Amino acid sequence: MIAIRASYPGEGKRAVDIWRRAVDATHHFLAPEDRQAIDEMVRDFLPDVPLWFAVDANDYPLAFMFIDNGHMEALFVDPAYRAMGVGAALVRHGLALHSHMTTDVNEQNAQALGFYEKMGFKRTDRSPLDGQGRPYPIIHLEYAGAWGE
Repeated sequence: MIAIRASYPGEGKRAVDIWRRAVDATHHFLAPEDRQAIDEMVRDFLPDVPLWFAVDANDYPLAFMFIDNGHMEALFVDPAYRAMGVGAALVRHGLALHSHMTTDVNEQNAQALGFYEKMGFKRTDRSPLDGQGRPYPIIHLEYAGAWGE
């Protein structure tokens, strides 16, 4: 059974661990120097933001989501728990809070793009560079329910 709860102070280390494991499993397109630079940013930023965790029956975090003003900035699932409905549970929770939720995904991460489209998100735009100006194109998505679906 998966439960969704807000993060507690001091859980930043587990969030960073989930992020690292998920990125290592899915973001093979990142150049090593970019992976390292992003890791440093995440390590400095992630522990200080309010997250939603998907936790197991023992309250162990399996995945997290970060939403800022209705935009899902991050959704990362520990690879050991992928394809078990954990990410979908977090997205459904986010949509219950923000019915017009948007998100972005790396174009090279076809699995994530397929996941979001399966969850009802539609492509709205594309940027040739990521938010830090690196050459990793971003697909911008919006939940289709925002258009009355």
